[in-house]
This record gives sequence, C-alpha cells and structure tokens, in this order.
Amino acid sequence: MSEGCHVLLRNGGIAYVRALCRTDREALHDLVNRSSERSAYLRFFTGGRNSAHAYIDRITSDTYSGHARVARLHDRLVAVAEYIPLDRGRAELGILLDDAVHGLGLGTLLLEHVAMDAAEHGVRELVADVLAENQPMIKVLRDLGLTVTQRFEDGTLHFSIAAEPTPALLAAIESRDHEAQRASLERVLSPRSVAVIGASRDERAVGHKVIRNLIEVGFCGPIYPVNPNATQIAGLACHSKVPSGVDLAVVAVPAPQVPQVARDCADAGVAGLVVLSSGFAEAGQHEAESELLSLCRTAGMRLIGPNCLGVINTGAWLNASFLPCHPVRGCVGLMSQSGAIGAALLDRLEVSSFVSVGNKADVSSNDLLEYWEDDDDTGVIAMYLESFGNPRKFARIARRVGRRKPVLLVKSGRGEAGSRAVRSHTAAAATPDVAVDALTRAAGVIRLDSVPELIDTARLLAAQPLPRGRRVVIVGNSGGPQAMAADACERHGLLVPELPSGLLNAGVAAALGNPVDLTAGATAAEIGAAVEALAACPDTDVVLVVYTPPFGDGLDATRQAIASATKTAAKTVLACVVGHDGLIDGRVPSYAFPEQATQALAHVVRYAEWRNRPDEPVPAPPPADERTARQIVQAELTTHPNGDWLSPAGTARLLGCYGVPLVESVAVDGPEAAAAAASRVGLPAVLKATGPVHKSEVGGVRLHLRSTDEVRQAYHDMSARIGAKMTGAIVQPMLSAGVEIIVGGVNYPAFGPLVMAGMGGVAADLVADRVFRVPPVVNPHEMLNELRCSPLLHGYRGSPPADVDSLADQIVRIGRLLEDLPQIAELDLNPVIVTPDGATTVDARIRVAPCEPRPPLPLRRLR
Repeated sequence: MSEGCHVLLRNGGIAYVRALCRTDREALHDLVNRSSERSAYLRFFTGGRNSAHAYIDRITSDTYSGHARVARLHDRLVAVAEYIPLDRGRAELGILLDDAVHGLGLGTLLLEHVAMDAAEHGVRELVADVLAENQPMIKVLRDLGLTVTQRFEDGTLHFSIAAEPTPALLAAIESRDHEAQRASLERVLSPRSVAVIGASRDERAVGHKVIRNLIEVGFCGPIYPVNPNATQIAGLACHSKVPSGVDLAVVAVPAPQVPQVARDCADAGVAGLVVLSSGFAEAGQHEAESELLSLCRTAGMRLIGPNCLGVINTGAWLNASFLPCHPVRGCVGLMSQSGAIGAALLDRLEVSSFVSVGNKADVSSNDLLEYWEDDDDTGVIAMYLESFGNPRKFARIARRVGRRKPVLLVKSGRGEAGSRAVRSHTAAAATPDVAVDALTRAAGVIRLDSVPELIDTARLLAAQPLPRGRRVVIVGNSGGPQAMAADACERHGLLVPELPSGLLNAGVAAALGNPVDLTAGATAAEIGAAVEALAACPDTDVVLVVYTPPFGDGLDATRQAIASATKTAAKTVLACVVGHDGLIDGRVPSYAFPEQATQALAHVVRYAEWRNRPDEPVPAPPPADERTARQIVQAELTTHPNGDWLSPAGTARLLGCYGVPLVESVAVDGPEAAAAAASRVGLPAVLKATGPVHKSEVGGVRLHLRSTDEVRQAYHDMSARIGAKMTGAIVQPMLSAGVEIIVGGVNYPAFGPLVMAGMGGVAADLVADRVFRVPPVVNPHEMLNELRCSPLLHGYRGSPPADVDSLADQIVRIGRLLEDLPQIAELDLNPVIVTPDGATTVDARIRVAPCEPRPPLPLRRLR
C-alpha cells in the first residue's frame, strides 16, 4: 500500500491514514475496548468484544495475509479497514470504527482507499456480509460509488462489490471531497470568534493592527487579544492563553514561538490558524515550517500562511489582517501568494473575501476554489500564484467551478528556469509554462499576463452579464480612440459588424457606421440615447462606449447619461472614458484606454464561449497492450536506471503496443548491412543515423538513395562526418510526399502528460507552429485546426485532402501512451507524413526516465 496521508473528514476534521503495522496491536485493542457491545455485535455478529480482540490479534500477526489501513484522529487510532484475498480475483472486505467517529465519513473514506488498493493489486470483486439491522453500513456500501449487488439470506445481506473504479465512484469521491474541503474552511473564513496571539499595546505592531482592524470593521463575534503581559488592548480585556473553542487564531509572534502557540491552540480546540509570522520556508527554515504543519494536521487545524498578510471576509465583517485599509464589499474572491500584489489588488477590486496564503504550507488555491464554489457572496474568483502545489487537481476543480463562476489567474514565472542538455523538439517547446497554459485552457481558467489585466477583466466579469457573442458595437464622441478600439477588437478576434440602417438618428456631422462616431459636440443626452438604442439592438452582443472628456457636456454629465441608459440593459456594456479607470454607477466598468477595454472584453468573450459549450464526453480509450508496454519501459530502466533513449527497435515495439503505425525500419551497423537492408525494404531508400537527437543538423539523414551503392556510400560518408556518436543507423523505404506533421509529448512530475501537434520536419523549431493538449485528447480535429499550417491538411491550392482522421487517431493514441506510462519523459514522432491514404511515422524518438508512481487520481488526500 502507498505511504500514509492526511485526509479531510465530512466535518472538516483531519485524520491520518496509513498502512497497518504490527505495532498497532495495543492501540487496536484499545479501540475495541472503547467500542460498545452493540458495535462489536454489528461488526462480528457473535462473540462480542471477544471476537473483536481475536480479530485484532489475527490482523497484527506475522501470518496475516490481508491488506489493511488504519486511521488516526487527534493522534489516536480510531479505525481499521482491510481486504483479505480469497480466490479468483475476490477479496473479503471488513471495517471497524471507533463509536466516537461515526457520522464523520471516515468509514467511507477508508473504504475508498482500500478499494483503490485492491484494484491495483488485481482484485476484481470485494465481498462483505452485513447484518440487515446494520443500516448505516449498508448505506455506506450502497453509496460508495462502486457497482454493488446484494442478496438476502437468514438476516444477512451478502454484498458483492466490483473493485473497478467507475465514473460514479469518481463523481462521489469528488462530491465528498468538496463537502469536506468547504467544511474545513468554514470556521476559518467565517469564524464566530477570533483570538489574536501576539496582540500588542504598541500601535505600530502587527498584532495591534489586526486587533484594530477587527474592531473598526465591526466584527460581530468575540475578539480575544492574547498577551500574558497586558491587561487590556484597544479597550478589550487581554487573555494569558487562548480561550477554549475559538474558531480562528491569528498568530503574530516571532517564528521560534509559533510551534508552542500551535500546541496551545490545539489544546484549546481552535479550528484554524492564520500565521502572519515570517521566518519559515521563505527564509530557508523548511524544517520549522514542516513541524508547524505537522502540529496543525495532528490537531485537525487548517493553517493559512505562514508569512502572510491575513484573511478578510467582507460579508462576515472580518478583517483579520494588518493591512492599513478596509476593502470595499463586492463579489470577487481574491487569493494572492504575494503579499505586495495582494495589497495592490485589494486597493482596486471590490471583494467578497481575501486570503493571503503566504508560504502556502497548507491552505492553497485548490482549497479556496472548493470554498468559493458554494459561497453565495462570491461571483468571480481571482488568483495570483507563484507556484502550484497540485496543478492537475487545480485543473480538475477549476473546470468544475468555472462552469458556474469565472476563475482568473496570474501565474508568475513564465520564463524557463532551466534546460536539458539534449532534448527533443517537443520537450524544447513544451516548457512548464506551456503546461500551465494547456491545463488552464482545458479547465476554462482565464489566464492573464499581468495584474492590471486581471483587475480589468475581474471588473468586467463582476459588473456585467456575460456576452452572448462576439459582435461589438462601438459608440462615442471621438473618432481616433474609437478607431483604435475597432482595430483592437479585430486583433482579438471580436467582430465589429455593420449596423442596420435607420437604427440611429443624429446630426449631419455624425458617422453612423460601426464605430458610431457622434462627434466631439455630442451632448450627454445624445450619447445616452445612442447607447440605449444600441443596447436594445438584436444584431449586437456588446456595447463599447468611448468618451473623451471634457468634450460635450463634460465628464460627470456623460457618466450619468451612460448610467441611466444602461440601467435596464440585459446586454454587456463597458466604457472607455479616456484617461479614467473605474466603475460608472457601480455597474459599468470604465477603462482609461481602448486597448484595456477590448483586451478585457476578449478574455470574457472567450470564457463565455467555453462556458456555453457543452462538456464533450471523454471517448473510450483506444485499445492498447499496456502490459507489454510497461514491460518494455521497465526493462529499459532496469538496464539504464537513470533513463535513456529507447533503441529504434524498442521505440517501434512500444509504439506498436498502442497501434501507432511506423514505417518499416531496419537497424544496421555498417555499410554492407545498410545496402542489404535497402534491398529488403525497397528502393529508393532513406538512411538515418541512430544516435543524434536532431539528425538533420549533423548530416544524419540521407534521402532518395536510388541504389544499394548509394546507400553503402551514404553510410561511409555519414560515419566519417558524425563519428562514434552515430551509433549505427536505420534504413527505411522512401515514402511518397505528404504533409509533414510532428506529434509529440512530455511527462512532467507535477503537471503530468502533455501532447503536442505541429508543423513537422526540419522546420519544426523554426516555424514554431504547434498546439498542446492535456490528455485524454477529446477533440483532436479541433486541435489540428488551430495550427497555422492546417490548410495544408485539407487540400491547399488544389492538393488532395490528407487523411486527417488517421492523424487525429495517432494523437489520441499518443495521449493514452503518455497517460499510461509516466516514465515516458519525452517523445517525438517527427515527421508523421500525412497523405490521402493515411498517416505514417517515419522517425520516432522516446526517452524514458524514472519517476514517482502517480497516485490514483480519485484518492482523497491533503497535499
């Protein structure tokens, strides 16, 4: 079984699940002693506690043949679940819980872990006998999410449970995880009481600022300053220690004192800590941060920080930060990993809540997405991240949340931190930042390049309905900025259509096309009337008002006219008031320059299109010989523990396991063998060096060899040029001309697999025409259509259309290969020659490398 992990319970508590050890015997006997006779009867039918004690002795003995998991809560062993292999892929299932933890979802969680482990070990069916009167256990088994059959006999239900994970199980696990995540943060972000540990009488101190903010914002619950050396702070009585049952403790003491404070909070039953103190991992003190996290996990406390600004919830009148401002209440849920950027965003956005995660030791973007998903006060989620803890989980959660609420992300670190000495075309292109782009795109996350861009886009999403389409009408009093807005719209793929005649009446000087230029003399009333008419026009989706002050009736009057004209508008309306950012009447976002407005609008239009697009069902994976493929990879890693490039024969065998067609290739080690191979595969032939990654750059490819003598001479010339690095060659038949495409992939330990398609051949890197997807690739045709070279595949200038379906099929198969085999570090099929008759790979490179096994995707665990 896998190593231990912390898990969240239904009520937000934290348990620790790990494999059973023989040294657990005493703790398990204590568990039995705490159990009621009723519980022992329901679990063991007869014999009561005596049967239970005998069971404990059996599972902790040297002869035990089962697989068991135990759970600890508040450092006490409270549960054990097991399966014992029987025969024909069957195993018997059993579970014992402490009476005190019934109703927390721990039994269900343990059964999830046990069932996943059983499936990994080849168990196909789990069986269990349950007394008909044990309704709680019956409900747990039925609701688990696995396929269950049952039969009744003599007061007992005999359950048969298919151990194979199902979509129902994945959905159930996701739902249970969401419930637990939200519960774990409820008392932290909407606390009923707050203690400030390290509260100070010094008004300049962080602890004093937190107390002042809590008082000034009007927090409704008890506020407990904790300082053994003071009697009163800011008019509140001081406490020498943390009172019992406090929801949230804000910690503002020097780093060396924080662990003892965490212990005191654990003893007092605090639900969560916000540690403002610095001096942890950001200062190189990783062990201190690990100790703090361990203390919090053992006690069941969530931890925000350390090294953070605090938390704010405008709906709960909570400002548990030391910032010198009180944010305006709005609908943006805001998270920042940087304190400085978080403070800047708070000054410019109206928020529902704000969490400064600091070092992100525990609570992360994933947890906050789960919390904000059901938060009625939050309509838009905005995040600044410097690192991902679990990016694949982030993408899964964000995709679900994004169907209801937009998720905006600024992720720093777009530059590549390092490079490999020798890399394939795909690995050179698929940087970690490209992986972030692919993950966020698939999840519908609006990824932005800068903080100002995030602010502009968040304001539009928070204030206006989503656009129904891409048709933009531009109206205003200044031709220059309006023309700039129209140009920017076209650059972003937005449409600026002609308007129907007779829509507007205006003076002779007005230009009533699109943009609608009402001229500098237009009054506020005329601008308002035009905006109102255009907002009602069914031929447009968005109205962009461009006003340059002080012309016409001036800034204030024109703003008021825009506000009045849009009061009942159901359409997306935004404004560019040149030189002025902000909100008009709290409803219409206003931007200082046309490019700002159109850029924000483009992001929102793309998000609206993604949200309106129905989820495409994931097709069944193509057939593959996964077992043989794993054997090939494992054999290579046994020979080369640090990884290496597969031989041409090994590459061909591995691709064959996934049905990827490769041109006939014969490995050769000299000129005579090359000539003989050419006779076998047919002339004209191709000779390629085996060793170099980028063959053409070193003269390692010779085409159109029309005789065996030419093949023989080509080998001599190539060997002389490349030397020992040639390491042999392969001979292939020369295929008919077609469209050259590259299909590739990489596996990142954190991000997982990534599939690439692009223009192939020797120009692959020069042209850099490529797209990426996270597998499984649901719509490979859409992926290919995004390429600039895609017209070549569909019959360009009279050429016959290529077999795009065969190419798309290869992309899907490569996606499955990368998902199945995380040891595939990088892979290139370059080129894949696509003709009207099919898609054939003529050159392939695969590098394998050791990696940590990926945990089963649905398994619940805290990172």
